Amino acid sequence: MKRWGIALALVAVLGTGAALGLLAWQRHLPDDTPASRTAPDLRRGAYLAAVGNCAGCHTARGGALLAGGRPIPTPFGTVFSPNLTPDPTGLAGWSADDFWAALHLGRSRDGRLLVPAHPVSNTTLVTREDADDLHAWLQSQTAVAAPNRAHELRWPYGTQLALAAWRAVNFRPGSYQPDPTQDAVWNRGAYLAQGLTHCSACHAARDALGGDRGPADFRGGLLAGVGWVAPSLHDPAEAGVQRWSDDTLRRWLRDGHADGHTAQGPMGEVVLGSTSALNDADLAALSRYLRSLPEHTVERAKMVQPDARRRERGARLYQDHCAACHGAQGEGRRDESGAPAYPALAGSRLVTQASAANLLRLIERGGFGPATPGHPRPYGMPPFAGLLDAEDLAALASHLRQSFGHKAGEVDAVEVARLRAAAAKR
Repeated sequence: MKRWGIALALVAVLGTGAALGLLAWQRHLPDDTPASRTAPDLRRGAYLAAVGNCAGCHTARGGALLAGGRPIPTPFGTVFSPNLTPDPTGLAGWSADDFWAALHLGRSRDGRLLVPAHPVSNTTLVTREDADDLHAWLQSQTAVAAPNRAHELRWPYGTQLALAAWRAVNFRPGSYQPDPTQDAVWNRGAYLAQGLTHCSACHAARDALGGDRGPADFRGGLLAGVGWVAPSLHDPAEAGVQRWSDDTLRRWLRDGHADGHTAQGPMGEVVLGSTSALNDADLAALSRYLRSLPEHTVERAKMVQPDARRRERGARLYQDHCAACHGAQGEGRRDESGAPAYPALAGSRLVTQASAANLLRLIERGGFGPATPGHPRPYGMPPFAGLLDAEDLAALASHLRQSFGHKAGEVDAVEVARLRAAAAKR
């Protein structure tokens, strides 16, 4: 027994030492990037903040711009975004080096490791010049007193030791390395997608602990606590744009609406808060890169024999609630000017995606495209959450996924309940 006690004590000592060593290693990752030698450009900083959609996470609904406090749901609890204004409760006193360390190393001014809800795998690729311009612009904003709210993460996920362990597996600081086989336009698009606009923050396929395959992971996955799926950018049947024209994709990224395609849900917010601000050169670069992604098909569930009663119920619901706007055959409807008003459901990728999550979310919560300068008055769809129960939603979704030439999987009430639970999970 004495030997066992000594062995256990030794294991505990060694384990503690290894844990403290791991934490020290992650907190003191070397930063060998030199300081920027150019004077910060405030106008460029404002552009970078818009394209990077800083306000999207760092502004609470109804709160002051960039003052933080927005709840960000994760599978491990809720994270609250910090204050980015130059107030003592925010970034007052932060030097350009401090800000660079936060972006490049995921480390706060006091040495604490930032939670991975901050997309450090993407921001580590941001150049020092871009970081300095962004820092200077943030320091020029109106200071707002807004103390940071403590994260509500289940133990041990929010501990510094757990963050150090996660980073040891999933994070390596770096910089964007241009692909010598591609031209400058493609590489600029890759830098934007992988770094500044952090597309993989939503479109990555994550493991049970939130890890992914890096900033170019665009395989898609469920957004925990939101209820939407960020579809794969590799599959043209999901969100891949490999077969879109350059003109269509540029207009869609800028306006949120092009050739019958409308950005909805979280992507509508991205268009409104980020890609609509891209200048023409960066629109061209991002379009070039996204259209060049290799095509991979998302695995789909095997088709089962449709439930005849569910299909009949769904057809009646469609006729009662949907056909007036979307057409008897899902062909959509145009306004008096001839412009698309209500989108066609026949051939819609949102309807036929492998997961029915986005379709169900849209029916329940309504559909509202982003109001952008190029499309200032988009038509919207009312929510039906208070009108349709789980069986109705399943029936209507099944009808849409198996009509108008579609051959997508059927939806039942159990699937509706599962996706609702995922949307409510924090």
